[in-house]
Amino acid sequence: MRALRFDRFGDLQVLNLADVPDPVARDGQAVVAVKAASVNLSDLMNVAGQMEGTTLPRTPGRDYSGVVLDGPQDWIGAEVWGTGGDVGFTRDGSHAELLAIPAAALARKPERLSFEEAAIVGVNFITAWLGVVEAAQLTKGETIAVFGVSGGVGGAVAQIAHALGARVIGVDRTQPADGTPAASIIEGFVAVEGDPQEIGSKIRQLTGGAGAEVVYDTVGGVTTQAALSSLARRGRLVVISAVGTRTVEIDLIHLYRNETRILGCNSLTLDVVESCARLAEFTPHFDSGQFRPLPVADRYSLENGKDAYRAVENRIRGKMVICP
Repeated sequence: MRALRFDRFGDLQVLNLADVPDPVARDGQAVVAVKAASVNLSDLMNVAGQMEGTTLPRTPGRDYSGVVLDGPQDWIGAEVWGTGGDVGFTRDGSHAELLAIPAAALARKPERLSFEEAAIVGVNFITAWLGVVEAAQLTKGETIAVFGVSGGVGGAVAQIAHALGARVIGVDRTQPADGTPAASIIEGFVAVEGDPQEIGSKIRQLTGGAGAEVVYDTVGGVTTQAALSSLARRGRLVVISAVGTRTVEIDLIHLYRNETRILGCNSLTLDVVESCARLAEFTPHFDSGQFRPLPVADRYSLENGKDAYRAVENRIRGKMVICP
């Protein structure tokens, strides 16, 4: 089969199309014919050597959808989707024609989604779910401020929060575009500009002076001060990234007096089997149309797969999908 491969870390010159042996469905395994696989920022960082634990040589790619070719008899021909913190890092990933995974990781793709749409859900919604549901334990009637609401994770956070009955305030450089999932969900919007305290003040104005019970900061680093200033008493800050700087100053007296909780979430800790269990939670929401992925920005063949990585590197908005 053909696959994108890298045997050393570096810029995109280390990523090349290669012919490799077809994977085999040994005991407890399955082989999936990949129909679509998205390219995430973490895939780009993986090739660059910025992710911990990757073993080489490796085929990258976390998210995928496809059809089961071999494995448990009752799964042959099934349309499936998946993601995992091990896929593309310690096991070969989805930027290939074929993918071998544990049979326990097989999850049926929502019928409403195309292969391309299903392939861009995994990282975004798993990361959002970890922060909103499992870490912050957002409840009905609470307010959540989503920093980076126009992005993939931010849009997923908004949808999950809305489904839980929470009020969603969007925070970003620009408002979500018309027609995107978050556009019709947010009940207020604050532009990321100016003094961090000013951003916090605007969020407090939208919450009657109280602040948000939960702030999900998909950016981090350059936005951390603004996120902290936006929290209500006993508020929970979810952190998944650090842009611009890895270190920030925190007023510890204000932190403990406000009884603030800071919660870190890392979807890489969930392997493909553990991620499968979360995907099952999303399926009915996608089939009903309540959840929607971001639009696909562009499609690439494996031959042009490196161009998909370049598009992510250049921060082109929307999701890039490789269709082997």
